[in-house]
Amino acid sequence: MTVEIRRRAAGNGAGLPAELHPVVRRVLASRGVDAGQLDLSLKNMIPVSELGGIEDAVERLLAAKSLDETVLVLGDYDSDGATATALVMTCLKAFGYARVVYMVPDRFKFGYGLSAAIADAAYEAHRPDVIVTVDNGIASIDGVARANELGVDVVVTDHHLPGEQLPDAVAIVNPNAPGETFPSKWLSGVGVAFYTMAALGQVLAAEGELDAAEARRAVAGCLDLVAIGTVADLVHLDYNNRILVEQGLQRIRQRQSRPGVEALFEASKRSPRSAVSTDLGFSIGPRLNAAGRLSDMSRGIDCLLAADAAEALPMAEELSSLNKQRRDLQEQMQEDADLLLDRIDKELAGEKHWGYCLFDQSWHQGVVGLVATKMRDRTRRPSVAFAPAEAGSKELKGSGRSVKGVHLRDVLAVVAARHPHLIDKFGGHAMAAGLSIQVEHLQDFIAAFDAAVEEYRDDISDVNVIDSDGELGNDELTIAVAEGLRTAGPWGQAFPEPIFDNRFRVVDKRVVGGSHLKLRLQPEGSTEVIDAIAFNRDELPRRGTGEHDGLYTFAYRLDVNEFRGRRTAQLIVEHISAD
Repeated sequence: MTVEIRRRAAGNGAGLPAELHPVVRRVLASRGVDAGQLDLSLKNMIPVSELGGIEDAVERLLAAKSLDETVLVLGDYDSDGATATALVMTCLKAFGYARVVYMVPDRFKFGYGLSAAIADAAYEAHRPDVIVTVDNGIASIDGVARANELGVDVVVTDHHLPGEQLPDAVAIVNPNAPGETFPSKWLSGVGVAFYTMAALGQVLAAEGELDAAEARRAVAGCLDLVAIGTVADLVHLDYNNRILVEQGLQRIRQRQSRPGVEALFEASKRSPRSAVSTDLGFSIGPRLNAAGRLSDMSRGIDCLLAADAAEALPMAEELSSLNKQRRDLQEQMQEDADLLLDRIDKELAGEKHWGYCLFDQSWHQGVVGLVATKMRDRTRRPSVAFAPAEAGSKELKGSGRSVKGVHLRDVLAVVAARHPHLIDKFGGHAMAAGLSIQVEHLQDFIAAFDAAVEEYRDDISDVNVIDSDGELGNDELTIAVAEGLRTAGPWGQAFPEPIFDNRFRVVDKRVVGGSHLKLRLQPEGSTEVIDAIAFNRDELPRRGTGEHDGLYTFAYRLDVNEFRGRRTAQLIVEHISAD
């Protein structure tokens, strides 16, 4: 795979405050941040009233409270769905709703979202008067229709892209709904739930049903959940989402988060006092996701709803154990996938498919999305991994990941339109999607998928581009700059943490943890040395003949390393080249 380091066009940050370090100014300017977007306080959040459908949702939920009806929160089995479920449960109980329950579909039995079967199961178990979907529902045409037949009203809160038909719900709150003018299209599922509960709290306070300060505390107290779900779901961190994430991180750092979040930090050996967005995306989110991938997401939701540390910590430890099982399973499945890709590479003799699909009878449907991500990264092509829906089943569950320039959900829509018999159901985003097919249609789907992706051929590149924010001077490789960059976030999807590139001489190297390269590097033209670590690589790239200057080009993030109470600057290596 060809790797190319491209330097961003860096603004001079002239409109940003002079007290910011020049490195921080240039990084923020290159991402289009102006002085007005430095204030990440809640007062700058897009007003709740601007999200369409929210008045209808509030009206139905007000009626549910006055009639003492049962409200069922129907969640999803990923981190976004889990945090959204916990948020709505927390707020409704704080608002005085006496009968509130939740359900998450068993992904192995029911699949995703409010299906007709889930509507029946929910009615049988809880006899709800209202179902509130979170992080799902916009595609639940049959499920909402079945709920209506049972006399149950449905309030849909979702952020996924809608299909051609909308469900017949009493309210639809979705920034991506047709005709919706909400300025931010990137709210996560938990973000939509947060807006909905904030609006409900405001109206309850205005009508004298609730103290206004109490309502604000209840909703603001859920910002830790909003931060976790937003980062873990990889939605774009536009200005509005950065506000929500930063406010949640502040609560976590101030030790004002819920016991379940504190327990997850403890179980993952992370310090909440120095929490950053990468902790949420790489430590907290995966532990919640592991419950939905391998078991029952209610384990994660119950952890988030725990009343105290004594209740939360055992559940957080169980989630860590599930996450370890997930990693082991993913490692085996990835080995299988690599062997299958090696075979394809050999058969194609240097050529490539436009889209890749793999299936193995032994794979676990809860982990195929992670395998698809690795496939995509290796092939630089949209990729789908399939697993049996259950042992011996002829139904396959697939999860896909895409590359820049290829809208994956649209690709699946094209396949479904051209070959109506191939896909049973599908849904998702531009970069990630899920689908179900029958095993006898697999080969036909592979061909149809490849053909549909080929239509994007002019937008697909085999070059792995690393966007760099340029060089750092020797006097900028410091803990002060590292701290300044850390606090300039939160960083995440579409607001990437800065990567720099410099030439360094390797003074010392050793392998740690079995597969990570620990380095001591000397910047070109300097006698100083700085620590660095390159994860998941155990050797430096080979040099060509005649290359003896001892310098390598490193693409890296400047990070803060905390060890035995001491904080130092450290490079997190993203790429090494010998040129």
